[in-house]
Amino acid sequence: MQRQHALLNRLDQIGRQLEQTQDAWLLLGLGSVGQELERLDAYSDLDFFVITKPGQKQRFLDRLDWLESVHPLSFIFQNTVDGFKLLFADGIYGECAIFELDEMPDIAFSPGRIVWQDPTFPGVDLTVSKQVPPSIRRDTLDFALNEALTNLYVGLCRYARGERLSGLQLVEQHAFSNLLSVLHLLEPEVVYYPDQYGNERRAEQRFPQAKDRFADVLQGYNRVPQSALALLDWLEQLHPVNQAMADEIRRLAAVCQKQNEFK
Repeated sequence: MQRQHALLNRLDQIGRQLEQTQDAWLLLGLGSVGQELERLDAYSDLDFFVITKPGQKQRFLDRLDWLESVHPLSFIFQNTVDGFKLLFADGIYGECAIFELDEMPDIAFSPGRIVWQDPTFPGVDLTVSKQVPPSIRRDTLDFALNEALTNLYVGLCRYARGERLSGLQLVEQHAFSNLLSVLHLLEPEVVYYPDQYGNERRAEQRFPQAKDRFADVLQGYNRVPQSALALLDWLEQLHPVNQAMADEIRRLAAVCQKQNEFK
């Protein structure tokens, strides 16, 4: 629990420094330091928003005293117009964004936890986003599984052509992602912090029956044909697969495997 305590303590320290500036209204913890504290572990990091008083956003982007006074920084990278990725010298990693209150209705985020709040902050609930992100789950099988089938075909064509990286992405990323988007329709899902922005998050815990197959369909750069065949076998067990497409995928996989033998 030492790491978890250090993360929460660091966030509390940031809140106290924000209070000292007198230019901030609120510190919002997100993810495992937000409303999902039960999953906080030794591999978690700090995800947080700072809500500033009117006209003060740029001050927190330009001057990092509110972070550096908490603990020295060993890495800082402004990855968006609104915020940073950072590493403190003691190994605590974080990602933050700075917003003014009038920007918040347009920002999509997972439910948050108020870590610190100025007493003069207006009575506005910022713990839940007003934006509803597009669903990353599908409610029917047909589109996702047929899309995965075409991902396998095109991916193997590219792999056979010598575009191995593109083939890898189509087979092990796109085809597999399509399967993940309907996995909740195919096996009982354990309720364990589903992420509205990524079906792959905590998939091992949420789909314990499927996780043993992940290694078979994600075999890597030199074994894309084997990954494609394993994924095709999985699809055939789940849903009727067009036989002509299945035959072509197996033919292409054999071509790719033969090419690999001579490299």
